[in-house]
Amino acid sequence: MANGLFRMERPQNERTLNYAPGSAEKTVLKEQLKRMREIEIEIPLIIGGREIRTGNAEKCIIPHDRHHVLAIYHKAGEKEVQTAVESALKAKSQWENMPWEHGASIFLKAAEMTSGPWRPVLNGATMLNQSKTVYQSEIDAACELIDYLRFNAYNMTQIYGEQPYSSQNVWNRMEYRPLEGYVFAVTPFNFTAIACNLITAPAIMGNVVLWKPASTECDSTDGAMVMPCSR
Repeated sequence: MANGLFRMERPQNERTLNYAPGSAEKTVLKEQLKRMREIEIEIPLIIGGREIRTGNAEKCIIPHDRHHVLAIYHKAGEKEVQTAVESALKAKSQWENMPWEHGASIFLKAAEMTSGPWRPVLNGATMLNQSKTVYQSEIDAACELIDYLRFNAYNMTQIYGEQPYSSQNVWNRMEYRPLEGYVFAVTPFNFTAIACNLITAPAIMGNVVLWKPASTECDSTDGAMVMPCSR
């Protein structure tokens, strides 16, 4: 096992793109919106890394075009909920015992992907699913989400750095550990960034999380229960 004192620099806020006429980001986003409107997808539950289709399905529509169906999603029942709880608890030991720097690297990688190739996908999904303008989506689904991921990783190191005072001939040390059991996160319908933060904030601290998006969100992950298989 390698030893090292790892330090993260305080992140900078993600730069907001302006989507000006003729800009590259506007062209890419318009193409993404067109693709998303042309296909209807099926959204299973995700439990223990497996796709689960219950057959009890509902529609995801565009709020400002209520006859346009973007997707159908499968709803969880008591059986699926129990399976998700068991899967989360099974993953708990491996996840909470992973070195914090390895866990942080997962979320920092997610931030980089959101800042890059996944930016138009998240913005497009947010605009269609929540009827947001490009500016509203950019500051929520892109910038705020990226900031949450980066600052949560940084803030974790600040928390771990807080240690008790030690008197002469004594070295007091404090270890931080995750909560017992699991975290159940029910996220709101109108903010992509908050939906992400309510599951990733406890997860980055070593907790396992079950995710239930609001059923009125019309989101592309509505009804799914998501948990990490390993930290």
